[in-house]
Amino acid sequence: MGFRFPTRRWFFVIVLLCMELHCCRGRVRFPPGVAHPPAVFAYGDSIVDQGNNNQLQTTAKANFPPYGKDLPGGIPTGRFCNGRTPPDLIAEELGIKKMVPAYLDPNLTQQDLLTGVSFASGAAGFDPQTSQNAAAISLGTQLEYLKAYKEKLRSIVGSERAAQIMSDSLHVVAAGSDDLMNTYFGFSDRRFRYDISSYTDLITSSASTFIKELYGLGARRIAFFGIPSIGCLPSQRTIAGGFTRNCNNLYNEAAQFLNSKLSHLLDSLSQTLPQSRVVYIDIYNPLLQIIQNPQIYGFEVSDRGCCGTGVIEVVALCRNAGTCADTSKYVFWDSYHPSERTYKIIVRQVLQSYINRFL
Repeated sequence: MGFRFPTRRWFFVIVLLCMELHCCRGRVRFPPGVAHPPAVFAYGDSIVDQGNNNQLQTTAKANFPPYGKDLPGGIPTGRFCNGRTPPDLIAEELGIKKMVPAYLDPNLTQQDLLTGVSFASGAAGFDPQTSQNAAAISLGTQLEYLKAYKEKLRSIVGSERAAQIMSDSLHVVAAGSDDLMNTYFGFSDRRFRYDISSYTDLITSSASTFIKELYGLGARRIAFFGIPSIGCLPSQRTIAGGFTRNCNNLYNEAAQFLNSKLSHLLDSLSQTLPQSRVVYIDIYNPLLQIIQNPQIYGFEVSDRGCCGTGVIEVVALCRNAGTCADTSKYVFWDSYHPSERTYKIIVRQVLQSYINRFL
C-alpha cells in the first residue's frame, strides 16, 4: 500500500508534538537565583478557557469551525479565538510550552499536568449568577478542580515537588467582563437591585475571596487581568452604541470603576498575604490603544470581528457564517473576543511591564 497522508486530526497531533520537541526558548529571562515558573495555570472566563466548555451543556462553546481557523490543521479546540489565547502565549514567552490545555481535556497527559492547565470556563464570572445563567463552570468549582489537580500532581511528583510547582508557577485570573456585560447590563435583575457602585463592590468582594482561596491552595504568583474596554467590543457597539455603533461610554466607565477597586484590592492582598506576588494587570488601556489606533499596530479593522459580519456574531452565531480573508488585519476575531495577533501584542506588553513584579 502507498503512503496515506494523515487525517487533519492526526496532522494536528503531529504538529503539536513537533512544537513541543522544539519548545521552548522563551523571551522572558529570570535573574539567577529566582525560580523560573515551571507552569502556567488559568482561571476565569472565555479569554482563558482552552476548551473546558466542550464538556458542558452550554451555548458558550467554540469547539466548531471557524474557531481554531489559524491553529495547526485548522482544528477547533474550544478556544474562543482563531488561534492561540493568552495562556498559550504567556507559556510560550516564558519558555514552558506552546499550548496550555484545558483541565477537562480527555487527552490530558502527565506532562500537561506538570506544565500547567486551564480551569477556566467561557461565560463564567465572580457573580454566581453570571455562571449560573450561562451554565458555565463557576469560579468556586474551578478551585475544586484545582484541588483535584493537586492530588493528581502529588501522585506524580510527590508532595514537596507539587507544592513547589504550585508556588513557583504563574496563575492567571481573567474574569469580571461577563459580570458587567451579561449580568449587570444584560438580562438580569442585578441592575434593579444594585447601583454600579454596590455591584462593583460585590464583584470585588467575590474576587477577594477567590484570590485568598487560590493563595490558600498554594498559588503565590497571581496575575489578575483587569476588565477591558468592554464598551468598545464590536458586539457592545452594536447593542448599545447607537446607530453609528460608537463605543458605549457607560460600559467603559463601569469597567474603569471596577478596575480601580480591583487594583486597590490586589495591592492590599499582595502586602498582606505572605510571600505572595498578587499583581493587577491593566488590560483596559492596551486594548483601547489598539482599538483607537489600529494602523499603528498593523491592523485595518477594529470595530468589527472577522467572523461573519463582525458586528454581532459570537459562538454559535459564527458557525457557518464565513470569515474575513485575512485575520491578521482584524483586532477582533468575533464580536467579543480579540484575535490571536491582538493577544500577542498585549501579552508581550504585559510581560514587559509587569514581569519584574513576580520576581
